[in-house]
Amino acid sequence: MRSLPLLLALALAAPSVVFAEDVVREKVGTRISENVPEVPAELRERLDRYQNTRGAGFAGWLPDGTMLIGTRFAETNQIHRVAAPLGMREQLTFFPEPVGGIAVAPASAPRPGFVFARDRGGDEFFQLHWFDLQTRETTLLSDGGRNQNNGPLWSHDGRQLAWASTARNGTDYDIVVRDMVTGTNRTVLSEGGQWSATDFSPDGQRLLVIRRVSINEAYPGELDLRTGKLEMFPVDGGKAAFSGFRYAPGGQGVYYVSDEESQFMTLRHHDPASGRFTELSRDIPWDVSRFDIADDGRHLAFVSNEDGIGKLHVLALPGHREVKLPELPIGVIGNIGFTPDGRSLAVTLNTATSPSDVLVFDLADASATAWTRSEVGGLDSSGFIAPTLVRFPTFDEVDGERRTIPAFYYKPEGDGPFPVVISIHGGPESQAFPSFSPQFQFLLRELGVAVLVPNVRGSSGYGKDYLQLDNGVKREDSVRDIGALLDWVATRPELDANRVGVMGGSYGGYMVLASMIHYDERIRAGIDVVGISDFRTFLTNTESYRRDARREEYGDERDPAVGAVLDRIAPLRNAAKITKPLFVAQGLNDPRVPYTEAEQIVKAVRGNGGEVWYALFEDEGHGFRKKGNSDWFSAASMLFWQRHLLDSAD
Repeated sequence: MRSLPLLLALALAAPSVVFAEDVVREKVGTRISENVPEVPAELRERLDRYQNTRGAGFAGWLPDGTMLIGTRFAETNQIHRVAAPLGMREQLTFFPEPVGGIAVAPASAPRPGFVFARDRGGDEFFQLHWFDLQTRETTLLSDGGRNQNNGPLWSHDGRQLAWASTARNGTDYDIVVRDMVTGTNRTVLSEGGQWSATDFSPDGQRLLVIRRVSINEAYPGELDLRTGKLEMFPVDGGKAAFSGFRYAPGGQGVYYVSDEESQFMTLRHHDPASGRFTELSRDIPWDVSRFDIADDGRHLAFVSNEDGIGKLHVLALPGHREVKLPELPIGVIGNIGFTPDGRSLAVTLNTATSPSDVLVFDLADASATAWTRSEVGGLDSSGFIAPTLVRFPTFDEVDGERRTIPAFYYKPEGDGPFPVVISIHGGPESQAFPSFSPQFQFLLRELGVAVLVPNVRGSSGYGKDYLQLDNGVKREDSVRDIGALLDWVATRPELDANRVGVMGGSYGGYMVLASMIHYDERIRAGIDVVGISDFRTFLTNTESYRRDARREEYGDERDPAVGAVLDRIAPLRNAAKITKPLFVAQGLNDPRVPYTEAEQIVKAVRGNGGEVWYALFEDEGHGFRKKGNSDWFSAASMLFWQRHLLDSAD
């Protein structure tokens, strides 16, 4: 097969369909596909209603009490303003690329507005822009080059903005501070490594920072912006994870989340004046995923992630007394944020049967008000199916008992036996949640396919020991968990163990390929999205700013012993064992898992006579963020499952 760059050149110059050897190649706009049949109009029409669901996520409060949200009304997510509960959505940004990383200027800032991040075609070289609400003009704040600029953070008076940037060498994250009055940028920290700024002191003269090594290891410190002196804080046990490092009201103490000498990420408060240390979420044996402090210093809100379910907590400060709130529906909690006056709290909530929307809690009377109500494509959402949480036994033991792996189980109406799709999350330091998926609902309601979403070993949310069970040379133990799930499927009379497919993205794409290699006789087909096909080539070609962190997780391929293991388990080197139909999808601009990972596995499986559908999007990166691309891929995926999973032939 010709190299992908050559085929790209041919496709750009050719008519809509090109025949290259035995490959049927089609070029439509920015999409290049190979051997993907045309999706029948009837299937597209049925799916479109599900694809036209739309959610809204909280992005920040403006000083006048209006709200910014992120939502989509065309191809990409943009920023909108909502002035009242269930009010009209006024679109503020209009870009072909999605925007994110919103940071609203505080009420005391010289001008009202917000900062947002935007990349090009999914390349993740995010650049920061200022949106002035008075003039409706945008100004580039970062240098506009091929570098990352993340985590915009305002000082409390709105006169300074800090962020992390790789502009110096493309690899290390330095801390940059911009004077928003004079428009000058200065680098205040360039120690090397992955640094981020987390909070300004009330007087704007100090900055809390964190150096992240991996999901398991980070180091907090404080930077004096006048002298440049950096003071690192001690870490109990010598090594721990940290997040959400904030000054306490008044600036004399800190709140933070850490797993120091603990299995879970707990919310903590330290007062250096008294020496008092308080572990505020000690009685919650789960991770705290985020927290926020009101500007008036009277309340702190935090979210605990309890077996994949979000739980909201509000504490009155300084005594840390819990504030009573109405019960939230079972779901996933996203961004949260107090109003400028500190009297109310906005929460993004997503459930398995509804897209994301924003609720606002009044702290005085514990009432909740919906600020957005998102669309579900005209469908009757009461018919959407929520999952149940199950646990299946796997191959090893904990304290003399078989270890169990959690999974969300979506079951169609009826008795079965149902075909099954196993959906494996990426990361691997991530977690699958019972969040809304139009694709899952279509599989369940229209195709009668059950969906299983496991959190195999190595997933976050279940303690640091569980998180590290797949590190380095233990990589294939997580694949064995999929084998155990296949065993569990075979015990369920309502599931058809002879019709099981696997799908996943990024690391989940690797898991798809590895599962098809190890369990070829038990898996009918697989969909690999932006997946790793060879750890050595992946670690060589992933962007340099993330390479060291990935080596912490996967192992350092430069070590001969580790490299030998990574070579042995690479799907590319075992491609002959993949004999079932495979669908590979990729973004050309992917900085995490380069498109060459997809190219080489497609070539290898086809070279062994395997059936491969392949799609490449020239304007996407690590996943598909444009609605047209996402809709086409979802439709092609449903056709793939119809062709290779729903028939009853062996």
